[in-house]
Amino acid sequence: MQSVSEIDHLSPGGGSLMIAWQLKGERVLLVGGGEVAASRIGHLLGADAHVTILSPEKGLVSATKDYIAKYPQRITYYDRRFTGPAELHKMDLVLTAIDSPVASREIVELCRQAKIPVNAADIPELCDFYFGAQIRDGPLQIMISSNGNGPRISALIKERVQASLGGYEGLAIAKIGQLRAELKERVPEIGGAVGRRRMKWMSRMCNDWSLIDFTALDDTTRQKLLDVGWEQDRIPT
Repeated sequence: MQSVSEIDHLSPGGGSLMIAWQLKGERVLLVGGGEVAASRIGHLLGADAHVTILSPEKGLVSATKDYIAKYPQRITYYDRRFTGPAELHKMDLVLTAIDSPVASREIVELCRQAKIPVNAADIPELCDFYFGAQIRDGPLQIMISSNGNGPRISALIKERVQASLGGYEGLAIAKIGQLRAELKERVPEIGGAVGRRRMKWMSRMCNDWSLIDFTALDDTTRQKLLDVGWEQDRIPT
């Protein structure tokens, strides 16, 4: 039976929906070119988005300049400030990273009218979503969010979580993904008894093998694992 404190801890409300937002090919407007903007660019490029940056050239930090120079196919840069609603045309997402709260609020209001999700740096009450402290290792992504209450605390927790990782988790997950994809090619059925058996077998593999074990998988051993493990419905050591 759950205690009262456990029930209170699980009570709804006050949080955010933590999701992995797919931005591949999406158009994102970033207003600003300073340090915060540079950190946003890294996240957006990592998500395969196309980024449009609006900022006077004098407001660009070196990291932002480097991104613009290195990724001309992914970043469109305009040496100017945000000029009005026309800037939002065909945008899927908007981020502001500027020093003027008044200008940020004006942009947010325009985004609301255009029904475009928006994030205003350092003004959490205006944000549709937050950027938390993030750990990235290949396909592995971990985000710690304080819901805008304490970014520095999120960063400290990130350091603790990162210190607990071995550095091979991302590779192991990539190898698991390859195994899963090849199993789905061999047994493409969705749902039904076969689909449930496939999911159960992959779950057993993940439970019984360590992450270090998975890092050793190559093309030959994956095929052998499917031949001996899947086909015989067992989990090889």
